[in-house]
Amino acid sequence: MIPVRSYVRILRKYLRPLRGRVALLAVVALTGIALQLAGPQLIRAFLDGATSGTEVSKLIPLAVWFIGIAVLQQGAKVWATYLSVDVGWSATNDLRADLAEHVLHLDMGFHKEHTPGALIERIDGDVTALSNFFSSFTIMVLGNLILVAGILVLLWIENWLIGLGVTGFVVLIFSGMVKVQTIAVPRWKAVRARSAELMGFIGEQLGGTEDIKANGGDRFMIARFTGILRQWLPEQVRGRHGFSMLWAMGIMTFITGLSVVFFLGAILFNDGVMTLGGVYLVFHYVQMSHDPMEQIRSQMEDFQKAGAGIARVEDLLARESVIGDDGTTPLLAGPLEVDFDDVTFAYNDEEGDNDRPVLDDLNFTLPKGRVLGVLGRSGSGKSTLARLLTRLYDPQQGAIRLNGTALSEIPVEDLRHRVAMVTQDVQLFGASIRDNLTFFDDGVDDDRLHDVIDQLGLTDWLATLGDGLDSRLEASGSGLSAGQAQLLAFTRIFLRDPGVVILDEASSRLDPATEELIERAVDRLLRDRTGIIIAHRLATIERADDILILEDGVIVEAGERATLASDPDSRLSHLLATGLEEVLA
Repeated sequence: MIPVRSYVRILRKYLRPLRGRVALLAVVALTGIALQLAGPQLIRAFLDGATSGTEVSKLIPLAVWFIGIAVLQQGAKVWATYLSVDVGWSATNDLRADLAEHVLHLDMGFHKEHTPGALIERIDGDVTALSNFFSSFTIMVLGNLILVAGILVLLWIENWLIGLGVTGFVVLIFSGMVKVQTIAVPRWKAVRARSAELMGFIGEQLGGTEDIKANGGDRFMIARFTGILRQWLPEQVRGRHGFSMLWAMGIMTFITGLSVVFFLGAILFNDGVMTLGGVYLVFHYVQMSHDPMEQIRSQMEDFQKAGAGIARVEDLLARESVIGDDGTTPLLAGPLEVDFDDVTFAYNDEEGDNDRPVLDDLNFTLPKGRVLGVLGRSGSGKSTLARLLTRLYDPQQGAIRLNGTALSEIPVEDLRHRVAMVTQDVQLFGASIRDNLTFFDDGVDDDRLHDVIDQLGLTDWLATLGDGLDSRLEASGSGLSAGQAQLLAFTRIFLRDPGVVILDEASSRLDPATEELIERAVDRLLRDRTGIIIAHRLATIERADDILILEDGVIVEAGERATLASDPDSRLSHLLATGLEEVLA
């Protein structure tokens, strides 16, 4: 059972900024309730007047008033619907933004555990389940309770026996709703978890469509998908069973109550205790009570969904990044010195235990302004070194320093502004070139963008696009060569003006037609900066001042490039003589 304070806490946080609209919604909803209660009173007066021989001229105003109230009631209903949708979307969009920001600041270990599809379901699917909870739950439930209470009061005034009977049925229905709520929320939470697993699987398969088709894995993926659906369906059935119980209970109780009231009304009318208008009034009010009871039942369904959604949202918000951000020491401008001091690191396995070290007791110092070429076979720890330097992970042992300051003492935002990494796989967004270069930062002006693009030699290419910086790129990178995508990544780095540049060189992605542009861009990128290049080409080795060769996470050779190259017994000399590909095999 979700604690009530959880509902109150999330309502207070996201509805407080919208309190003006919420107050207006409450006024409109209460006005509609008053109009609903007034309408039957006019019909009763009309019926009693008509059966007692009242003049038509006195009955016409009652009819006019009834029509006017009906029109106003519909207007209030439309307005309340508009306001509730507006409040719901505003609140849930704020919650989505908070969740997205929170997830973006979580450590890479979290992102390795959760697929993109599962995170989309957590951020959007779970929050969508809260939409009605934010938009109208409190006001509509409270409003409908007031309407039901008003109906009961009027029924007691009309006849205490009928009022007592209807009150008993209402209490019975509400007691059942509370009981069903304790059963249904855990079930719906399980439904949301299964839906996240399903969306995660779909996202993975769509992302790997090319590989799946190329390797004939279609039928195996469908079999796996079918298995997930077979697990998802029973949870859906169990979750919706709670809704069905509420619906069936409400219908049966209402029909029974209506029958009893009809029977009592007939007896009281026959005994002369009630007029025809009074019988109509009682019957109409009891029938009218069905709508608010049905709406409360519907709101309870949303309440069950909201309870599951709130639980999962709170679980996500409670997850804290293992990468602390308590640093207060800013980095100075200019190139930075890099120091790895007894650094040992291992990725956590699925059980949370540290596996075999990827980097073991790593020690080296890279003076500011120099370029380090890092070599090693696949899995030797080259990319891990770069991830540690940008604090995507923290080492289990040792320390990494920039200009003598430990990374943990530097604000993460400042660190990632001053240490930039260009990965092999350039991530593009379905947005304009401007937004792709600035990561949607409106503070970067076009003059600055054009200046950097000109330095990288992309001006002619940009001119071929009809809309210039406003030209839209596809997230898949279609329409761009590999070299152009790499140059766009370099442009992003130029705009930040970092002190350390990490280049995970992707020679296989380089377009031969833009080879010269790439070389010039790398030279420009490394000028007056400290550089670390995970090298794949001899040309890049020649650009490095120092060399570091890794093997199974251990430094097997390090030193100045010129010195190592001239030493016939060095590993670097052997690589230069036999070909760099050997170290990458």
